Amino acid sequence: MGHGPGRPRATRDEEGHNIRADTNAQLRLLDLQAVDTALSQLDHRRKTLPEHAEIARLKAARAAVASDLVAVDTEVSDLERDQSRAESELEPVRERLARNHKRIGEGSVADPKALSSMVEEVEHLKRRIGVLEDAELEVMEQLEDAQRRRETLRTKAAALQAEWDTTAAKRDAQLAELDVDVADRRTERAEIAPQVPADLLTLYGKIAATHGGVGAAELRARRCTGCQLELNSADLREYAAAPADEVLRCEECGRILIRTAQSGL
Repeated sequence: MGHGPGRPRATRDEEGHNIRADTNAQLRLLDLQAVDTALSQLDHRRKTLPEHAEIARLKAARAAVASDLVAVDTEVSDLERDQSRAESELEPVRERLARNHKRIGEGSVADPKALSSMVEEVEHLKRRIGVLEDAELEVMEQLEDAQRRRETLRTKAAALQAEWDTTAAKRDAQLAELDVDVADRRTERAEIAPQVPADLLTLYGKIAATHGGVGAAELRARRCTGCQLELNSADLREYAAAPADEVLRCEECGRILIRTAQSGL
């Protein structure tokens, strides 16, 4: 879109002052934009490393295994108590059966009725021992199963931890490399920024904050590289006629538009 008759084309700051910058300063602003774009890309890479997602998956998997381990540890403890209780119940019954067998074998029970009663008790004790042993065996089988599941979970937890350590090390190595790149870019930015007039730098920062980090774009082959729209002939004529130190703005996206040898003006 063209400016129309009488429309001012000067770029102004918030106080209404014209912003002007020589060609070299404007080109340096374009260099600054390249550095800022690189910094933005590095930041995006930091946030989107595949290892971040993998570590999140491993974290969820470790939490699930840890929860299962707590449950199975509790189950093992309960079954160990059940086994101990079953053994405690069996011990006095076995001892009483052994005593009765001994007295019967020794013939120390002279009274026939007492002997008959003791023989009946022996049979009862045998049946009772059978029931208690069956119950204990069932508990032992359950305990062995729980212990096997616990060992499987411990092995799985160890494998997840090893995978976590490997992935975290890979992530940290990549982050360290990115940190070096970021430091280099920031050093480069610190060298370029002072070469851009303060008012132009301020304007650039405000535009970049509301335009996806891109405050300045090159006018290349009749097209704004910021919004990628081709300028019409009227705008191009006005841009071509503008003084070299005039700070241009894209009529479509509002970004600072830098003229270069590739602008096609």
